[in-house]
Amino acid sequence: MLHDELPKEHEDPLIRRLHIIIRYAIKLLAVMMVLVIIWGVLDVIYVLYTKFISPPVMLFEVADIFVIFGAFMVVLIAVEIFINIRLYLGTNVLPIRLVIATALMAIARKVIILDIATISAEEMLAIAAIVLALGVTHWLVGK
Repeated sequence: MLHDELPKEHEDPLIRRLHIIIRYAIKLLAVMMVLVIIWGVLDVIYVLYTKFISPPVMLFEVADIFVIFGAFMVVLIAVEIFINIRLYLGTNVLPIRLVIATALMAIARKVIILDIATISAEEMLAIAAIVLALGVTHWLVGK
């Protein structure tokens, strides 16, 4: 099943061919996202290993935990993006709620790894506004 926006059947042969090209491009994006996910998992392993063996051995400082959380969150965001791509290709419904949830996860990552000492009040308010807007939108779409 394909997305209604890119039908296989179209009266104009050029548009029909362009839809085919776009569908293959989206499939290529899905393959590349899987490669990004694998690369991200390897990065998480590397980050954990380097933080684990650096002095003090087998102890994490708060900053180390934030780096590890950030690495994990990037992989989870990549997985969400892959799911968005797969749903876009495989269903006739745009996964609006999932897209909003992915955006919430991305901004949550920003909040988790945020260094409060280096951020201005305006930036903090902007992030809060984004979180509020996405949260309300996610709630409204879910109703």
